[in-house]
Amino acid sequence: MHVPDGFLDAPTSVATGAIAAAAVAVSLRGARRELAGSVTGPAGPAAMGAERTAPLAGLTAAFIFAVQMLNFPVAAGTSGHLLGGALAAILVGPFTGVLCVSVVLLLQAILFADGGLTALGTNITCMALITVVVAHLVFRTLLRVLPAGRSTVTASAFAAALVSVPAAALFFTLLYAIGGTTDVPIGSVAAAMGGVHVLIGIGEGVITALTVGAVIAVRPDLVHGARGLHRPLKLMVNGELVDAPAPAATTVPASAPRSSRAVWLGGLAASLVLAGFVSFYASASPDGLEKVAADKGIDKGAEEHAVADGPLADYGVSGVDDARLSGGLAGVIGVGVTAAAGTGVFVVVRRRENSGREDAADRDHEKV
Repeated sequence: MHVPDGFLDAPTSVATGAIAAAAVAVSLRGARRELAGSVTGPAGPAAMGAERTAPLAGLTAAFIFAVQMLNFPVAAGTSGHLLGGALAAILVGPFTGVLCVSVVLLLQAILFADGGLTALGTNITCMALITVVVAHLVFRTLLRVLPAGRSTVTASAFAAALVSVPAAALFFTLLYAIGGTTDVPIGSVAAAMGGVHVLIGIGEGVITALTVGAVIAVRPDLVHGARGLHRPLKLMVNGELVDAPAPAATTVPASAPRSSRAVWLGGLAASLVLAGFVSFYASASPDGLEKVAADKGIDKGAEEHAVADGPLADYGVSGVDDARLSGGLAGVIGVGVTAAAGTGVFVVVRRRENSGREDAADRDHEKV
């Protein structure tokens, strides 16, 4: 659902750019807390060590990049792909999730000519901000009303991801009603965008649920949305199940943090295989936005991408004639660059939070 240049007029593009910039700025502040492991749940402080969160957030961005290359058919002549906002929000937190998807969209725009440069703010607003906010609200609401358990997290992840996709599509339709560059019937555009993206949302939900479920099965402590997940002990009293009293607090030695290296290496390997090999078998049909744009005449305002002749444009390596090899190399390069860039960004964000804490501690010590 990458919006190209020319779909929206300049004032609307500037406005969405300002919204995206504000969202990234707020997310940088929120991500410092998430990456520092300062979020607490019902069971106490988050189990995830701060030293592990930045690489895992970078891996999440790389995985989203890889899976976005896998267009899947949803209807006759139409395909869809993962947006990733729900997956990122559940795995690493909503603030970090916005940054994950934003990093992916930025690299896709400047390296692969996927999504316009002037439309970058629009894409971040629709595909990062809207999807994360909607998914996070749906996910947290379901966790509050459904029985606690791993299956609840997985089912809630599916529902949150499903709802987030048509929400993003309809928000784009609203933007087009405000600043579209062609005169089209907005009602029919909204119906078409909503309908096809509900189908894409089902695919998004399946991918998100499978990924979240797989990580929870191995390392639930690494899933932000599963923090504090526990079932209270029940006792049978007079024929009724009641909550067991909480155990008395005791002082125990801190256990050594479990290494996340295996998860990181496994996730990176999966991302490389998906982008470097499986992507060759992805659907070649236009995605939901492209299909609706062609059918409704929205694409008449589209402009050529500024880096359309770039060495990695359209997910192929310039000069490599073999289509399978060209696409595979581009995918591997994309995963590597996204993992490196994402990890670098999140390491800097985490260090700034840790530095701020140390400064505050020093000030408190001086007062004493």
